[in-house]
Amino acid sequence: MALDPLVSLDRSTLRERAREALRTAIISGQYRPGDHLGEVELAAHLGVSRGTVREAMRHLQQEGLLTTDRRGMLRVNSLGPQEVRELYRVRAALEKLAVGEILQSQQRERAAEILRGALADLANTELDFVGRVEADLSFHLLLCRLAENSMLVDVWRHLEGRIRVAIMSGGPTQAPQMMSRDRHAPIVDAIEGADFAVAMSVIEQHMAEAADHFAHIDG
Repeated sequence: MALDPLVSLDRSTLRERAREALRTAIISGQYRPGDHLGEVELAAHLGVSRGTVREAMRHLQQEGLLTTDRRGMLRVNSLGPQEVRELYRVRAALEKLAVGEILQSQQRERAAEILRGALADLANTELDFVGRVEADLSFHLLLCRLAENSMLVDVWRHLEGRIRVAIMSGGPTQAPQMMSRDRHAPIVDAIEGADFAVAMSVIEQHMAEAADHFAHIDG
């Protein structure tokens, strides 16, 4: 029997809304690393079926925001200090590759102009914690996209959930200082200056400082 497209659309929309609601709750700190998320409670709270919640949580698990504990229960993911440092070393490698490809591109000046515009979002003092996280991640994702390397973007997106987990460890009080305009402006300056060595050093320092900050908080 053919599926009713309206039913399929409605089911898909509910799943997406549930997923976004859960993602926002996790990123905002409503649920902290290690917190257990129960299907029954969440389904009642969101007004959807347990199946819809299960599908939404499965997607968030694939993103790296949720993880399964030894008892098979889903919890908000957490990263230890060593994992945070490993994550940011990988990020440094990926984003140095992105910057290197931008510097070799004929579109370098245009890329720098686009990134300079993205700094405005990081300078917006009216953003709440969730908005600041999104502005920060959007800047770095844009950096990768401007390299015009789809594989690079795919790998970065695969790590995005764990990047969010690392940032969440800082919470609304300590994480924002790592997401300021001033911390990101040197990346754009280096691209504008077209100095490969300086650009690599800037990315390395940017990621090393973030790793030290978030690993220290977690530890």
